[in-house]
Amino acid sequence: MKDELTYLETYTLQKDMRIRLPKCIIENLEIVKGESKFKIYLNNRNKQIILQLDEDDEV
Repeated sequence: MKDELTYLETYTLQKDMRIRLPKCIIENLEIVKGESKFKIYLNNRNKQIILQLDEDDEV
């Protein structure tokens, strides 16, 4: 995983645990709403959640 991070936006976690992704993610990554999958990683030391596009998944 890259060490470089790009800040996109701050968003409040919804009560049903959803997080909305900024529109620029859809524009910059080849993802399809409702179909693309992300791998989710947790870095406990830095309190970071990392989403990585699951490139193994066929869209």
